[in-house]
Amino acid sequence: MHKPIIAITMGDPAGIGSEVCVKALANPEIRQIARCLIVGDRKSVREALKIAKLPNTEINSIHKISEAKFQPGIIDVFDLDNVEINRLKMGQISSAAGKAAVEYVETAIKLAMDRKVDAMVTGPINKEAIHLAGYKFQGHTELLAARTGAKNYAMLFVSDTFWVMLATTHVALRDVSKNLDRKKILNLIKLGHATLQKVKGRKPKIGVTGLNPHAGEAGLFGDEEIKIIQPAVDEAKKIGINVKGPISPDAIFYLANSGMFDMVIAMYHDQGLIPLKLLSFNKSVNVTVGLPIVRTSVDHGTGFDIAGKGWANPQSMIEAVKVAVHFSKSK
Repeated sequence: MHKPIIAITMGDPAGIGSEVCVKALANPEIRQIARCLIVGDRKSVREALKIAKLPNTEINSIHKISEAKFQPGIIDVFDLDNVEINRLKMGQISSAAGKAAVEYVETAIKLAMDRKVDAMVTGPINKEAIHLAGYKFQGHTELLAARTGAKNYAMLFVSDTFWVMLATTHVALRDVSKNLDRKKILNLIKLGHATLQKVKGRKPKIGVTGLNPHAGEAGLFGDEEIKIIQPAVDEAKKIGINVKGPISPDAIFYLANSGMFDMVIAMYHDQGLIPLKLLSFNKSVNVTVGLPIVRTSVDHGTGFDIAGKGWANPQSMIEAVKVAVHFSKSK
């Protein structure tokens, strides 16, 4: 069986990223389906092995993929050597850690764009830290789009129940409405349809949320549904996409969880992620669709409150690798 090569970025070195990486790579199930390496700093990975109590694991520091061993008991680290471990304070925001985290992502992107690896999985970064380091991106998604030249892309969350695509991501709630338009929502419906059809091998069922309570109640609580969302849904139907909406946000996720929809397109971040995480916390995976490469990510943050304590749960990282393997086979 062909095992794809997966580059896993370590995330913010002051957080739990390196810990969940080494714990995930110690999982026999991951070794059976993929050849994984960490893009990070060998010194941080060495500390993570101590924190995770994996003392018998060796580190193979590499600078090109051909040097990787991909063997049990050995973790291959594409070593950027960019962390001053003696100055690093676990659980604290710093520009140095933010800079290091971005460098891991940029390196993994290049490896994926150059087809040296089949997919990349990202560990958690801290937005304040990367801003302190001088980067203006709101998160991974915007950085990935900029570095790959992607124009039509979206944040998609995959779980074992239903998938959620976001129409807006990291914007203030008061700005959501002005960041929506008919063309954007139509493009998301098309992108979601194409992605699901490619990965699942069948015509998907897509539901689109309203923005306002009761999907606007025929304009009583807002007119975004009438002016923006409904026209996009109608246009998608005309080209043969199985899509329904706008549906009241307080009902659509129950319907999706019951099997009525394969994917829900939500209008803003928390509208989509609160129900998803309620049902699939630590099991949902963030996928950036519309890129020329495969990228998945954990669905949690840097965990600064538990960094260095050995408590981090690697399940989301394990799931992210599984989804990366699945998507890499259908890219």
